[in-house]
Amino acid sequence: MIRVAVAGASGRMGRMLIEAVGAADDMQLAGAIDVAEASAIGVDASAFLGHPSGVRVESDLRRGLAQAQVLIDFTRPEGTLSHLALCRELGVAAVIGTTGFSDAQKALIAEHAQHIAVMLAPNMSVGVNVVLKLLDMAARALNEGYDIEIIEAHHRHKIDAPSGTALQLGEVVAAALGRDLKQCAVYGREGVTGERDPSTIGFATVRGGDIVGDHTVLFAGTGERIEITHKASSRATFAQGALRATRFLVGRTPGLYDMNDVLGLR
Repeated sequence: MIRVAVAGASGRMGRMLIEAVGAADDMQLAGAIDVAEASAIGVDASAFLGHPSGVRVESDLRRGLAQAQVLIDFTRPEGTLSHLALCRELGVAAVIGTTGFSDAQKALIAEHAQHIAVMLAPNMSVGVNVVLKLLDMAARALNEGYDIEIIEAHHRHKIDAPSGTALQLGEVVAAALGRDLKQCAVYGREGVTGERDPSTIGFATVRGGDIVGDHTVLFAGTGERIEITHKASSRATFAQGALRATRFLVGRTPGLYDMNDVLGLR
């Protein structure tokens, strides 16, 4: 059995992960971690499911990781980096679905990955990662005469924008076109903006309600448009992707992996 710890255990995604781990035949919950002020601290991590797991939600990271082989972390950048430092010390592999990392923080993750196996992906949905492959092909074929816009929508509680997935979509498209996303991205338009620069990649963000996650990449040409869309209706898709990543990491040598590695899409 793969011994798994879950960070952010009392959050929406944390609970989905705990449920998924509990339902997996080859995994057992070995730790549950949350911030000290979380109401679930000291409570059985599976209490919300109506049956006990025997694992309490801990604010002490070292206790929460003591029995784990792999940590699954969908929290916030600062917390994830703190967790990752201890994972490195304890030799615990890490599956990271946290978004909003700065370039400096990504570099720190890569440094930790020289010592432990780390799988980092802003979106662990299998479907989204297939979309990334389709976008690479589409962008290469539609490299002239098409304006590119990325539209994403998420629930009202999401704190970063554009989403990490939207940025990853943009990075794939920009790379396929030989562009640098940092130089060609446009994140907002207001007032008299002038004619659209055809070399740019635009982003539009929607926040509202309980939208789990919608992403569309629009290639708008003359007389036609192509839209590649992924819509998530449940966080279960991210949890199942994280479990696939967890299975992939067990026994791996140190390194920084992504979902292409997990799904064999290289």
